Amino acid sequence: MRVLYSVMAIIFILSSFATSAQAAQKKIYINVASRLMTFYDGDVKVAVYHLGLGKVSTPTPTGYYQIRAKEINPPWIDPSDPEYEVPSGPDNPLGYRWMEIQGNYGIHGTNRPDSIGGYVSNGCIRMREQDVEALFDAVEVGTPVEITYNRVVVEKNSDGEVVYYIYPDGYGMQDINVSDVTKWIEPFGVLAFESDYDISQKIEASDGEPTYIGKPYNVEINGQLTQPTDANNTRFFAKAVIRDGISYMPVVPIAKILRLKLEWHKGEATLKSKFGKVICYERKGQLYCNADDAPILFNMEGGLQTDKNGVKLFRFKSLPTVEKPPVEIPKPEQKLKDKEPKQEPQPTDAPDKTVEEPQPTNETKADEVTDA
Repeated sequence: MRVLYSVMAIIFILSSFATSAQAAQKKIYINVASRLMTFYDGDVKVAVYHLGLGKVSTPTPTGYYQIRAKEINPPWIDPSDPEYEVPSGPDNPLGYRWMEIQGNYGIHGTNRPDSIGGYVSNGCIRMREQDVEALFDAVEVGTPVEITYNRVVVEKNSDGEVVYYIYPDGYGMQDINVSDVTKWIEPFGVLAFESDYDISQKIEASDGEPTYIGKPYNVEINGQLTQPTDANNTRFFAKAVIRDGISYMPVVPIAKILRLKLEWHKGEATLKSKFGKVICYERKGQLYCNADDAPILFNMEGGLQTDKNGVKLFRFKSLPTVEKPPVEIPKPEQKLKDKEPKQEPQPTDAPDKTVEEPQPTNETKADEVTDA
């Protein structure tokens, strides 16, 4: 009998560990500003749910919590009158599911689906009945719950495109400006493709609608990933960005790896290296060239590829440099004697003409981009 009890105890302990591990992999993230819940299983976004949250006078608390208890068909007890109880049914404001996160605060259904999307509760998290029942079945006691208040949300969607949202300040507790939004976008490597004016207009609207910026990709040159580079008192971003069908390559970080000097002709919007000259795109002080032109500028081959982990990146490899044969300088001809008659030039159909490359002027001054 003791052996049986021991076996049962071991099974119980292992089962508890398995439940805890499963709960730890799942996570509930709630943003009070957006009134949205995102349910994750590991790094996978399983579902996004609209919520009804606490009124301004009784706000939903922010912080780190976990599911502490679960109940089907919960009764509702009036917080102001503990003697008053409403049993489970259509008149119950908790709906048919309850998940406690702390004390009287919990995630539950509602008999007022029209209230979802507003600040309406005494601090609890309301969900549509079909949503809360799906979540109830998917989570265990111990599942982490993180509640924040972030008006600015920047993320990559399933297609790899960076998208950002700005939500209204429902609780009047988070003023934001262009600098704040810039700090959120910058780590994604696409900041050059969203102007300060566009960001300011987005803040003014604060409508929670998505704004798509572009798809960032790592760049690998001869087996080495490009890194953010400082040059000419500017921080140059290291990622390539696909936007509106054009693949933009970050030329300064690439030149850093190749130890190659570039000449930027701002007036004519071109970049020149010892290998060639291409069109340059300047965006918020950042310099890019089209991926199709990168082989000309940098003497390399490659393009968008997929690595062994299934991750797409721009990968290039330098081509051998072709040595040009030395140019023989002709010896100067002897001066003709003054007595000898000068020969008149004979007319030809196509006279030779040397066209010298125009020197940069004040309007088209060539700025050298060198290693920092």
